[in-house]
Amino acid sequence: MTATTTSSLVDGVLRGDVRSIARAISLVEDGLPEAREVLAALYPQAGRSLVVGVTGPPGAGKSTLVDRLTAHLRKQGKTVGIVAVDPTSPYSGGAILGDRIRMQAHALDPGVFIRSMATRGHLGGLAAATGQVLSVLAASGKDVILVETVGVGQDEVEIVGTADVSVVVLVPGLGDEVQALKAGIMEIADVFVVNKADREGADRVVAEIESMLSLATHHGHVPAIVKTVALADRGTDEVLAAVEDFRAKAGASGLLAGKRRESRRVRPAQDGVVMTGRPLKIDHVGIAVANMGEATKAWEALGFAVEAVHDVPTEKVRTAFLPIGESHLELLEPTDPTSVIAKFLEKRAGLHHVCVLVEDIDATLADMKARGVRLIDEKPRVGAGGCRVAFVHPKATGGVLLELKEERS
Repeated sequence: MTATTTSSLVDGVLRGDVRSIARAISLVEDGLPEAREVLAALYPQAGRSLVVGVTGPPGAGKSTLVDRLTAHLRKQGKTVGIVAVDPTSPYSGGAILGDRIRMQAHALDPGVFIRSMATRGHLGGLAAATGQVLSVLAASGKDVILVETVGVGQDEVEIVGTADVSVVVLVPGLGDEVQALKAGIMEIADVFVVNKADREGADRVVAEIESMLSLATHHGHVPAIVKTVALADRGTDEVLAAVEDFRAKAGASGLLAGKRRESRRVRPAQDGVVMTGRPLKIDHVGIAVANMGEATKAWEALGFAVEAVHDVPTEKVRTAFLPIGESHLELLEPTDPTSVIAKFLEKRAGLHHVCVLVEDIDATLADMKARGVRLIDEKPRVGAGGCRVAFVHPKATGGVLLELKEERS
């Protein structure tokens, strides 16, 4: 894909063009190299949509509820994106339920975009690329994005790290309700929905949720419990009201902003495509030294061992890496008196920079630039060992030069 084609695709997504959105999502799902450039361009425009996760056990009526929520949101004049995560076909590798036949009433509505995604063996109730698909939909300007997980059990709770609001749907008659609520999805709910409330046992499920909530620790918010009969479109407005109430309270307390910051962190890529959610880690601490041989003596005396030595001609420097736990010390010796390290040593010695490991450096730089962070490099350069790196100005970090290093897959 040429730069012109990529730019055209990105422009199409930002305009809300359905074909462009579909094509961008396909690039992401298939893990194609072009997806990096598209995501990097769209990333700064994402984050404005309200993402509502709908999860719960199989047979709870999640698809029907999502269909009803969509209809009510459209009546309010809001545009909607739907990401429906389905089991994977063992034959084609695609989503078994395809285009979600239960949501076809909205298929021709230009204000609704529906995408089914196969889990492709990914655990947690979501597909591996769900986070990136949400970025595409958010950048396209959707007001609300509804994410329906595959039918989940207690330990499949990845939606909590993806959605702004997590809605857990339960129904009476699934067996031992108390056991089903003890862990996992019980702990992630911002809103509880007891669907099929016209069935016997619905009040008992509500009472059991209330009992367990009374024993739980809450951080300023007790999840609402709403009874619905999705097939009859009863209780839908109450669910939306509970979601909006949580959004308002979480927004005022800073909880929502914190969740969004956490979900936008970089984590390991799937097939080379950036994903979000994993905490960052320090890759190494750079120390400027005048003489590599003399400097390594002290560190080796402490039990450190030189793992690798690299010459970086473009930076006129020689580097030596010494492992320390999961990180490294990087000793930097100038190989030319005009190098940055040589000039640094003319004024001081010791700590030169801190390097943070990121999975997708293009998306990280784009996000930083959008937030107004002062950068030395707006585009990555080649660093030691051939890794892609970029530097953030010390004035942006309080006085420490920050290096971003892209982790190799």
